[in-house]
Amino acid sequence: MNFPYAHKKIMTACLSPQYFSYSGTGRRKNLKSIPARITRFLFGKKEIVSPFNILIAGGGTGGHLFPGIAIAESLMERDQNNRLLFVNTGNRFERSVLSMKGFDLETITAEGIKGRGLWMKLKSASKLPKGIFESILILKKFKPDLVIGMGGYSSGPVVLAAWMMGTKIVLHEQNLKPGITNRILFYLADRIYVSFFATANGFNPAKVRVTGNPVRRAILASPALPEETDEHAARTDRRKFTVLVLGGSQGAHSINMAVIDTLKHLNPKRNYHFIHQTGIADEKMVKDSYMMCGISGTVRPFFHDMADLYSKADLIICRAGATTIAEVTSIGKGVIFIPYPFAADNHQVINAKALVDEEAAEMIQENDLSGELLSSRIETLASDPEQLKNMMEKSKLFGKPKAAGEIINDCYNLLTGV
Repeated sequence: MNFPYAHKKIMTACLSPQYFSYSGTGRRKNLKSIPARITRFLFGKKEIVSPFNILIAGGGTGGHLFPGIAIAESLMERDQNNRLLFVNTGNRFERSVLSMKGFDLETITAEGIKGRGLWMKLKSASKLPKGIFESILILKKFKPDLVIGMGGYSSGPVVLAAWMMGTKIVLHEQNLKPGITNRILFYLADRIYVSFFATANGFNPAKVRVTGNPVRRAILASPALPEETDEHAARTDRRKFTVLVLGGSQGAHSINMAVIDTLKHLNPKRNYHFIHQTGIADEKMVKDSYMMCGISGTVRPFFHDMADLYSKADLIICRAGATTIAEVTSIGKGVIFIPYPFAADNHQVINAKALVDEEAAEMIQENDLSGELLSSRIETLASDPEQLKNMMEKSKLFGKPKAAGEIINDCYNLLTGV
């Protein structure tokens, strides 16, 4: 053992604050004796203290943030005294969602590198040391038993800091093809959770668990078939066929424009209703288009009640991010995917193709997207309930609704040495 290095670690452990209080979900005061700390740092022995302090790192978009929330919900269901802390860059979307959920948030400095010019890559890389330093301060205060990295550039500095401080690390990869941050961090992790079997190839099998992508509890409670309202029950011959259009947390201009064009080609005799998430910039334009075409539409820049929307939808038109795929397959929904063409490593097309190959979904790539083609796909599925039902049944075979619980069970085993 490198005793100067061990001595430094011992001093760091002994001089750090005894505990740090967060106002959010779950609290614990953990007074550790100096001998216990010396034993743990010298010989790698971990005091098993439950409930646990869990830090969840990563975000930026719903694709990284929502699986982290699903894990947090499962952790609190397991033990309400667990203490949770989210760490990310704290953009408006992250702050809003986490505030609504009642979870604590600390922020760090971080920027993405993938897909940027050389100068911007250098600028982003120059912020990494600051992000790591900020992460170290957060870790010293919160003293997590475990750091869960959810991918995305904001998880990088936190996981690196956790590795430097000897904290246990687990990572989750949502996509079939791992992102650049996780590809770098996989070597530091004690455990790697993946959503697809193909992702596990090439990694240490002792570390990898194929769990699926965690889905929030409210969505898991959504019915696959739309719920019958009193209005629908009274007019069964004219039941509305509801199409849910999602472009991600920021909306998708190309999807918005394609849907506007689609409205002109739909059969006016069919009773359609659209629920359309547009993003802020296109809200008025899209809303006006529904009115001009005489088609019923609920249009908003962003919806928070996704579970309710899923329950109402007969068909979903959306991007093919891993979290969206996990949500629609967990409840078995008919989907037309329009993958984001500039996604890193083309992962959205890869994600969607896995379902399309099994007839569990349809896909229109953006360079083929038109109102005429999209309307044709909608009309076909709306007029053929058996085809739509078959798609829904096959979609559900891809779902892994127990993913969050499996991850938490394995995390507990990791922490307790089982």
